[in-house]
Amino acid sequence: MNHPLKQHLIDPEICIRCYTCEMTCPEEAIEHNDDNVVVDASKCNYCMDCIPVCPTGSIDEWRVVEAPYSLENQYEWEELPEQGDVAITETDGGSDGADHSELDPVAALLAEAHKGAGGKARAPKSASKPTVNLYNLSNAVEAVVQGNYRLTEDGSDTDVRHIILDFQGKPFPVLEGQSLGVIAPGTDADGKAHLPRLYSASSPRDGERPGYHNVSLTVKRDEGGLCSNYLCDLKKGDKLNVTGPFGATFLMPSDPAARLLMICTGTGSAPMRAFTMGRERTVGAVDGGMVMFFGARTQESLPYFGPLMKMPDKLLQKHLVFSRVPDQPKEHVQDRMLAEEALVAEMLNDENTHIYICGLKAMEEGVEDALSRISDSTGGSWQSLRNTMREDGRYHVETY
Repeated sequence: MNHPLKQHLIDPEICIRCYTCEMTCPEEAIEHNDDNVVVDASKCNYCMDCIPVCPTGSIDEWRVVEAPYSLENQYEWEELPEQGDVAITETDGGSDGADHSELDPVAALLAEAHKGAGGKARAPKSASKPTVNLYNLSNAVEAVVQGNYRLTEDGSDTDVRHIILDFQGKPFPVLEGQSLGVIAPGTDADGKAHLPRLYSASSPRDGERPGYHNVSLTVKRDEGGLCSNYLCDLKKGDKLNVTGPFGATFLMPSDPAARLLMICTGTGSAPMRAFTMGRERTVGAVDGGMVMFFGARTQESLPYFGPLMKMPDKLLQKHLVFSRVPDQPKEHVQDRMLAEEALVAEMLNDENTHIYICGLKAMEEGVEDALSRISDSTGGSWQSLRNTMREDGRYHVETY
């Protein structure tokens, strides 16, 4: 009798085909074709060397199976299979319902390590079906810069750019919340081509202007950042190589009755801008059902400050939060959320609410704590509610 085993897989909807995992794997268990990157279960020894080098997290996927998925199966996938029903019984030592004594020893350790990870994110039930990985490293698409505009004031120490790309008539069907990969020219220290850097689209699915089908990015210049400096220095008419689109869960619901609670900092505003513009084009001047908590150091360093202020409050309720205003106490997004406890609590109790969190990873703990305190104040359990929302495709986090 075969015991269940934990099989290592790669999520084809998230993977950007950079092949870093394949180059890193000491067992040569990872291989690829033009469509997918796959793991040979007969060679994988769970060494985990490939996990930290993956830029997207697509490598960190596992399934408990009676028999491993073959390479042929994996090459045909457009998305990962759901965890199948396996004859596994609950034990006192596991909260995930798995009897880890039935797994081989290394797989048991992996199952324990992944226990409590929070579950896999799901797309909203009403979201449009995304196109993923249309272009990869071996088949990148050429884009032309239509414009490169500084969003932050010249006196600000933060240089954030709004960059518009045109794909010269070639299809690039990106949805709100998806990302694309930019390949910086040249080679690395080992003489290899640079891997794509991911950037969220900050424009709606039909383009900066309806029907134009171009794509905009929100890029912050980072000192020493290879790709950010490359992008920020591009001029109108310059050409660059792009891969993608990527991402199949951080998507906007198509249901106009869905409410959006958006929490972001800095360039984490990129997908929120796409959501907001997409919703505005869908519902027009009626109540948009959107609330945004947007944090930055100062007003001068907050991207899209001017356009945000012009957006009607009926469409988007804005809470702009600044942490480094002279002679003012520091305030972060979680502080404003607690100050607006009644509003946030009411949204948490509404089954039509979708939560999106995007920005620096340092914000995540504070936001989670605020949501927990607000949920607890109404007699609820944030952990239980969060798990329910994630399962329903209504809770999304994208931090970096």
